Amino acid sequence: MSRFRCTPIPGDTAARWRATGRDDRGQPLHHRVVDGPGYPCRHCLRLGLPGEAMLLGGYDLPHPQGVYWTPSPIFLHARDCAAFTAADEIPEIVLENAIVSVRSYDAAEMCLYDLGGIAAGAEVAPLLARAVADSRTRFINIHTARPGCLLVAVEKLPG
Repeated sequence: MSRFRCTPIPGDTAARWRATGRDDRGQPLHHRVVDGPGYPCRHCLRLGLPGEAMLLGGYDLPHPQGVYWTPSPIFLHARDCAAFTAADEIPEIVLENAIVSVRSYDAAEMCLYDLGGIAAGAEVAPLLARAVADSRTRFINIHTARPGCLLVAVEKLPG
């Protein structure tokens, strides 16, 4: 597989949410306690554990811009958590998701429909590999396939 990195939301975004209690739209964050499956933190890219406090709010995706831009609801640990930094690793929040959507975009931030696909999170590697290997791909977003929430942005790495 070509090299890639799954990138979390920026640390300054996570810190701002925790400090202000407001999301990217200025709306109050919703406070949730993990009581079942789900609750994927977009900063450490791990699932919240039962009893953990989570924040839910609207995140303004940095990419794509233009016609495909959209905000996304996301969860974030209410406590500080270390940002995911691993290269060439698909994070837990993707692998543990029942069904995900892989969306590739070109340098003009236009969706590459022929590279898009849906799979169980545990089976996403071939879809991601195909998207990363394609020379047209500038970046990839992986979303939950049912509600459509951003799970993680993916950047291509050199060599």
